[in-house]
Amino acid sequence: MQDDLQSSECAKRLKALADPERLKLIQCLQTGPKNVSTLSELLGSEIANVSHHLGVLRHAGLVRDEKQGKFVVYSLHPDIFRPKEAGQSADVLDLGCCRLELGG
Repeated sequence: MQDDLQSSECAKRLKALADPERLKLIQCLQTGPKNVSTLSELLGSEIANVSHHLGVLRHAGLVRDEKQGKFVVYSLHPDIFRPKEAGQSADVLDLGCCRLELGG
């Protein structure tokens, strides 16, 4: 059988998104890159908890991290995140096997 959905990769990404805290992190990162401290404040969660969830999202290829001085800044991966364009109703996470509309 030809696996057009790339089922293993798709399942890994969907599994990473199947947590309310991780979905909240995705929403926080829609507006742009942020460090763990900022995300922790926005979510009202402990830094260790936020770091754990970011690690899961990073491992699934949904977010990327970049060292900026003493901080690590996280952003939605540009190969997956599609900001809303003219004529679209929402930002999109394109997982390859399916698309998730964020808002709208």
